[in-house]
Order: sequence, then C-alpha cells, then structure tokens
Amino acid sequence: MRRRVPLRKSLLVRLLAASILVAVCSVAATAWLAVNTTSQEIQQEQVQTLSDDAGIYETLLGYAATHQNWDGADSVLADLTKRTGRHIALTDQSRHPIGGSTAPHASPAPSDASPVPSNASAVPSNASAVIDPLDVDQTLAPGGGTTRIDPRAVGPFALSPEERAHLRSAAAATADCLRTRGFAAETGTDPSGRPNVTVAGLAPDDDTAAACGLPQLSAPTPTEQQALGKLGELVDACLSPEGLGPVKLGIGPGGVVPSPRVQSAGRPPSSVIVPGGPVVSPGSPAVPTSPTATPSPAATPTPLPNPSADSDDQAVATCVDSSRRQQLAPYVAPTALLFISDSNGTTTPAFHLTRAGTLRIAGVTGLVLALTVALSVLLATRLIRPLRALTDAAQHPTEPHARVPVTGDDEIGYLAAAFNDLSERRERIEEQRKAMVSDVAHELRTPLSNIRGWLEAAQDGVATPDGSFVASLLEEALLLQHIIDDLRDLAAADAGSFRLHLEPVRIAELLDQVAAAHRARAEAAGVRLSVLPADGEAELVADPVRLRQAVGNLVDNAVRHTPHGGSVTVGADLVGEEPVGDDLVAAELVIEVTDTGTGIGPDELPHVFDRFWRAEKSRSRQTGGSGLGLAIVRQLAHAHGGTVTATSTPGQGAVFTLRLPRTHGA
Repeated sequence: MRRRVPLRKSLLVRLLAASILVAVCSVAATAWLAVNTTSQEIQQEQVQTLSDDAGIYETLLGYAATHQNWDGADSVLADLTKRTGRHIALTDQSRHPIGGSTAPHASPAPSDASPVPSNASAVPSNASAVIDPLDVDQTLAPGGGTTRIDPRAVGPFALSPEERAHLRSAAAATADCLRTRGFAAETGTDPSGRPNVTVAGLAPDDDTAAACGLPQLSAPTPTEQQALGKLGELVDACLSPEGLGPVKLGIGPGGVVPSPRVQSAGRPPSSVIVPGGPVVSPGSPAVPTSPTATPSPAATPTPLPNPSADSDDQAVATCVDSSRRQQLAPYVAPTALLFISDSNGTTTPAFHLTRAGTLRIAGVTGLVLALTVALSVLLATRLIRPLRALTDAAQHPTEPHARVPVTGDDEIGYLAAAFNDLSERRERIEEQRKAMVSDVAHELRTPLSNIRGWLEAAQDGVATPDGSFVASLLEEALLLQHIIDDLRDLAAADAGSFRLHLEPVRIAELLDQVAAAHRARAEAAGVRLSVLPADGEAELVADPVRLRQAVGNLVDNAVRHTPHGGSVTVGADLVGEEPVGDDLVAAELVIEVTDTGTGIGPDELPHVFDRFWRAEKSRSRQTGGSGLGLAIVRQLAHAHGGTVTATSTPGQGAVFTLRLPRTHGA
C-alpha cells in the first residue's frame, strides 16, 4: 500500500519553501541595498549639484557687482566649468551670447522674446538663473542681506586708496585700544574698502567706545560725501511727489541707529539708516552713531524699517532703495541669463553611481550571494546525505544487513524505509535461494543415491535383480520424477506460463477421487481418511487436473503429519451469495482438509507455504516430502483466483482451507 506523505512534511513543499525563502531574502536584500545606496547617491549628488549651482551663481553675481560689463568673464566661466564639471553659458536678456564654456542644445525662444540673431548660441529653453546684482535671488544667495541689492555693488562709494589707508590705520588703533581695555575686537573691511571693527560685549552707553574713537570711524570720507550728495538728490526727487521733506544721508555701521519717523513737508527732516552705506539723518551731513559692533564686514545698503513705521517711512525706504539701484546701475554689469547644463545638454544632471556606491552594492550583493550559496549547500547536503547512504547501500548489495537510517517522515524517509524492507526481503529470498539449492540437491541426491546403491549392489552380485529389486528402483525413479515435476510447476508459475484448462468440475466426484488415491497410503500409516458429504450438484469452473493436484497435496501433507490412530477429513461447502439473473447462487467454494496431527507452531505457521520448508528439520523421508507440495498448492490457488490458508493448534492438528471463486452459471 502506498504511503501518502503529509503535505507539511513533503519534500517537494520543503524544497519549494526553501527556494522561495532564499529567493525572497536575496531579492529583498539586493533591492533594499540598491534602493538605499541609490537614494543616498542621488541625495548626495543633488546636494552637490545645488551647491555647485549656487557657487556658480554667487561667483558670477560677484563678478557682475564689481564690473561694469561682462568683458573678461570667459576666464571665470572656464574656471567654474573646470571645478564643477558643468556646462555654463551667459546671454543677455535677448539671448545674445555673452560667454560660456559650451553650447547646449538649442531650443526655440519664447514667443514674447526678441528675435534671436543668427549668430546667437543655442541655449536651453529655460534659464537656470538671472544674474542681476541689483535684484539678487535670495534662494540661491541666502547671505545677500535684507534687500535684494548685492553688498558687493558699491559703485561710487568705493574709497580711494588714500582713504582706505587712513581708515585702516584708525580702525587698527581703535581695535588695539579696545583690546587693551579687555574687549575682543576684530577688524574687517567692507566691500567699499571701508574698515570696520567688531567688538563683543560692548554696551551702547559704554564710554569706552568714545574713548577709543569708535564713533569717528563712521564719519564719511570725501568720496562718500560726494556719493551721498548725489544719492540725496535722487531720494529727494523721488519723495517730492509724495509731499515728504528732504533727507540727509550719512555713513554708519549696519543697522544699529533707530530711525526717527519720516515727516511730511514742514516737519523736520527724517533720518534713514543705510547699513554699510549712508545713514539718513536730520540736520547734518554726518551724524555719529552710537558705538557698537559692526554685524558683518559685508553689510547691504538698505533702509532699516522701524517696527512702528507707518506708510511714510515705507515710502522713504522705497525711495532710498530705488535711488540706490539707479545710482549703482552704471557701475554693475548688465543683467544676464545664466544657463547651466550637464554634459548631455540637459539642465537636470544625469545620475552617476560613484565608485564607493558601486563597491558597496557589489560587496553586499556578493555577501547575499555567499549566504544564498551557503544556505543552498546546507539544504542540498541535508537532502543528498540520505540519498548517498541509499546509493552506497545499493552499490554493496552483497553486504549482510545493508540498512540505511530513516531520518524523516518524508519521501526520502519513505524511500529509506522501502529500501530497508527491500533489503530484508532480498536477504530472506537469498536465504531461501540458498536453502532451495541445498534442498533440491538433497532431494535429488537421495533417490539417485538409492538407485545407484541398488545398481552397484546388483553389479557386485550382492542384490538379485528380481521383481522387488525392480519395484524399489521404480519407486525411487517415480520420487525423482515427482520432485522434477514439482520444480517444473513452480518454475512455470514464477515465469507466468502456468496454463489452466478450465471446465466444469463436480466437487463431490473430485474429492472422492483424491480420497481414493491416498486411502491406501493412509491405511498403511494407520490414519483414517474420510470425505464429508457434499452437494453432488455443486460445480465450479476449474482445471480438474490441477485442482486434484492441489487437494491431493493438502491430503498427502495431512496424512504424513498425522500419527498412527489419527484421522484426516476432507470437506467442501459453498459460501456467499451473488445474483445470477433472478436467482442468488453461491459465490465461493471452500475446501477444508482437517487433521489431528502434531500441529504447527505459531512461529512456523507463516512459513508453511514457503518452498522447501518443513516442520521436521531432519527431513526424514517418513515425516517429510520434498517441501514443495504446499508451495505448489498456493500457486495453483492463485492461478484459479483463490487463496489458501492454514490454522493450527499445536498438539491438536491443523486445518488447511482452499477458497476458490465460482463462475456464473456454475
């Protein structure tokens, strides 16, 4: 019977689960690594790209703030391209080329733009930024200050070399004075060339500032006074339509002096602070500011609005800012469009995995591969180990007791169990074969030895070849013939060439014939042989010769193992029912041979139908035949589609039951 492996223990399910687990873990680990590494690389490259773009913008913005035109910018662009690896191009607002390190892919100009001349370089459709030092993009240059004017655009406020030297000496002396008084003072320089002093921990009302000459550093120089005058005219012209009074401007540190409210006509002039540049102050060209630290060396010119300023203050601040732009415009480069692109001409840089990222992916992928191979080898080893044991055992079939361990309740375990069972059956068959060869030799040797002995006795004149002599030789020859016939029948049954000649057989007649054939032998042994009455009309379809042989072998075996004074009984009966047309007829014929002999032990009972098996191991001719009779009975029963069984109680006898199916209409 085939054993079914539970699904949870099935080798196929386990292999599939292991394969899926290995595949999922490998794919998940590789995917996680690729996504994580790629995300990090993209983030780093994006940060680097933004940093590079901001640096390009800041550099070009500084160039524009300190030059009146773009002449000579090519060297700056070439240097930026070399440092960043990006392609950079500059055009004016009409997209006429100014300079650049590359000519990116062309794209049509916007419909509202001026026609592009034929000599214009091809540029992308959208500019990366607008370079205008008077209108700074604070997202790209967050340090630009509180206004959109670049602090490096100083224009007419740039000091002369003599003024710078004088102020530098004054600033150094002021810083030394502050240091001697225990303050940390640092000197710096504004984009206009004006020195400044940064002091930590100095209170506005501390007289140390005045003692060291800190307020005098805010006094405008002749160059600044001239620029302030022109700026004042522009501011007054802007404020006149609003009805606001004139303002006076001065130079002071960045955004530290409060701004009085701006008044309309007839009110005192208002003061406006311009950090790093002019201080708008009432009543005098230059109003000293309170001594304090300068916030940064690059202050941006801008109005500092008071938190309580109203719309007039906002108007003044707006006019100062617009006037500053108007005054600085001739001193800065014209507005330009900046185009930044990658090597393939796209404005978005292509992603390139770095060497470190590649090595990281390769390393972790190799680790995942190594773990996958190790797990696969482990699973394969556990799978192959019992198969190798099976192979080794199968390659050495001659070794006794060849067994393999049953390691699991799966297909391999079942295979190992089946192999062990096969090995056991093979050993048993091998033992039976050896015993059969020995038994055949013994059975053939006994009659041949008798025949040879009688013939040698006759040859030597010891025995007289009379009638009894010939009868003895004939008996031995018949025994030899009987053994050979039995062996031939068993060989035919094993080869599947056992032929039956089926015909209707009357059971009562067949049993009487068998009893008559063995009655003389039974009487000689002192055994009473009887046949129980049977239905004289009972028939079955069978081979009468083979059926008599099977029943005769059972009777012969019973007579041989029944002691003197015992009995052997043969009977037959019809059992079971099966429909035949409208009637019910017996389905099976049961023939029983019962004796009162010595019986068979429970350990020997399963072997009574084995070839050459005898309960009497001495194999005496009086107590045992060839040992093939019951084996032939079993073959004949199987050939007729029936069975033969034996039951026994030691010391009380045995019962042999032959069950044969009947055919319809029998």
